[in-house]
Amino acid sequence: IHENPIYLDPLTKRVNVTMSEDLVPLSPISFLEGAATNYGDKISIIYHHNVRFSWRQTHERCVKLASALVNLGISHNDMVTALAPNIPALYELHFGVPMAGGVLSALNTQLDVTTLALLLEQLEPCKIMFVDYQLIDSALKACEILSHRKCKPPIIVLIPNYDQEQSFLAKNIPPGTLNYNELIAIGKKDFEALKPNNECNPISVNYTSGSTGILPKGVVYSHRSAYLNSLAAIARFEMKQLPVFLWTVDMFRCNGWCFPWAMSAIGGTNICLRNVSAKGIYDAIYLYKVTQFCGAPTLLDMIANASPSDQRPLPHRVNVTVAGVLPPFHVLNKVSQLGFDVNIGYGMTETLGPVIVRPWNPNSDGEHTKLNYGVSEFRQDVDVKDPETGESTPHDGKTIGEIMFKGNALMLGYLKNSQANDKAFRGGWYRTGDLAVREPNGSITMKDRAKDVIYSKGEVVSSLEVEAVLLNHPKVLKAAVVGRCDECLVESLCAIVKLKDGCSATVEEIIKFCEDHLATHMIPSTVVFGDLPVNSTGKVQKFRIREKIKGSEWYDSKN
Repeated sequence: IHENPIYLDPLTKRVNVTMSEDLVPLSPISFLEGAATNYGDKISIIYHHNVRFSWRQTHERCVKLASALVNLGISHNDMVTALAPNIPALYELHFGVPMAGGVLSALNTQLDVTTLALLLEQLEPCKIMFVDYQLIDSALKACEILSHRKCKPPIIVLIPNYDQEQSFLAKNIPPGTLNYNELIAIGKKDFEALKPNNECNPISVNYTSGSTGILPKGVVYSHRSAYLNSLAAIARFEMKQLPVFLWTVDMFRCNGWCFPWAMSAIGGTNICLRNVSAKGIYDAIYLYKVTQFCGAPTLLDMIANASPSDQRPLPHRVNVTVAGVLPPFHVLNKVSQLGFDVNIGYGMTETLGPVIVRPWNPNSDGEHTKLNYGVSEFRQDVDVKDPETGESTPHDGKTIGEIMFKGNALMLGYLKNSQANDKAFRGGWYRTGDLAVREPNGSITMKDRAKDVIYSKGEVVSSLEVEAVLLNHPKVLKAAVVGRCDECLVESLCAIVKLKDGCSATVEEIIKFCEDHLATHMIPSTVVFGDLPVNSTGKVQKFRIREKIKGSEWYDSKN
C-alpha cells in the first residue's frame, strides 16, 4: 500500500492512499445490486402498512434516483443533504446519492433552524437538499439564513407523504422546488451506477451531537469503512439471513449504525417508523415479526413504562441493542423479563456507531457491571492507553487510561477541521476522550468522559458512577453530577436532580442515600433540584451546568 501514490482527501484534508488499478473498490452500494439479484421478490421495506417494496423495486428506485441526481448536476464528491425521519425515501437516499457519486449528509431532524443553517453553511457547496414535508418550514428558514450570509441555498426536493401526494404543498415554496416522486419517475432504470474510483472516497458526512457546547462536528465516512462496518454489524449484532429490522435508531445517526447497507447485504426487511413509541414498537413486532431493533437507551424506558393498553404479547424473543447512558439496571432487567434480549454497546459517531457490544445478563449483571462493555471481537483494535505515553494500561481493573481505536472502519476525519483531526489521531490512534480500565479478562469498563471526571479529596471520581446511584433512588427521574471548585480551587461534587412527577425529596435525603451506597469521596456536597439542560439529541449538556454553577445561578438554591 505504501507503494501507491498518496492524495489529499477533499473533505477532511487528511492524507489518503490511491488504489491499485487491479483492485475493485469496496462500497456498500454493491450490496443493493446483490439484493436485487439474490432476494429480488423478498420484501425490502414496509411503511404505514400500505407501502411495500421488494428488493428488486428498491434497487430500481435507487438507480432511477441516482440517474435523476446526475441529470441535476451531481457528480463525484458533491454534497447532498437530507432532512427527514426514518421513511423509505431516506433509506433510498443512502444508496441513490453514492450511486450518483455524491456524498450524503442526513441531518438531525430536531435541530433548531440556526444550527441547521450553520451546518448547511459548513457543508457548502451543498447542491441539493431532500426535505420531508413535515420539516419544510425549518428547511426554508435555514435557507433564508443562508441567503443572508451570502451563501447559495441548495435546490430543495420535497418528500411528500406516501398516501397524500399533495401534502407537500406548503406556503411560500420557492420556485424550482422539486418533488421526490417526480424526480424518481424521470430517472432512467438502465442507468449505470457510478462506482467510486477509490474506496477511500467519502460516502457520507454524519454530525456529532455537539454535547460539549461547540457546534456539532462533521464526521466523514469512506466507502471502504461503511462497507466493512456493515459486514461487521451483521456479525456484531448476530443478524441472521432475512431478518426483520425495526427502524428505531435514527438514520441521521451514524447512517443508522450502517444498518441501511447491512440489511441489503442479507436481504432483510426494513420496517420504517416515522415516530417511535412503545405502541409502535409492540405493534410492529406483533404484525411483522420483528427480530431486532436498536437505538438510544430511552427505548428501554419507553418499553418498561409502556401502558398495558400499548403492550402486546411477543410472538418470540426480540433482540434490542442500545448505546449511550444506560437507565438503572432494574429497567434493563424489566425489559428482559418482558421478552427482549437486551444488548449494550459502546461507540460513537467517529467509529460509525457501536464497536463493542455484549448481551445484558439479568442473572449476573447489575449496577456494578453496567459500564462494562466486554471486548471488541470484530473489525478493529480497541485499547486503553496512557494518554501521555501511548502505552497500554495493565489489565488490573484499576489503572485508568483513555479508550483508543485503530482500524479499517474509522472515520476519514472531521469535515474541514484539520486541527481537530490532528488532535483526534495524535499518535496514530483515534482518541475518544473516554476514560476506562481494563479488567483482568480484557474487558473494558468505562469510568467517565475525560472532561467530566472529578477530583475530590485526592481521588478520581467517575460522575457516571455517582449518577448511576442517584438514578436508583426511587424518587429520582434524572441526575447529572459535575465538579464545583470553591474559592480555594478545591473541587467537590454537585448533583443536579430532577424528581419524578408527584415526588418530593430533601437535600439531606438525597445525600443520605448517597452515603449509604458510595465511598466518602464520591458523596455530593451540593444537591440542586431542577431540570437538566439537554441538547437536541437528549444528551445532558454538562458544560451549561458548570456555567450556571460558576455564575452562582444554582449555588444559593440547594432545595
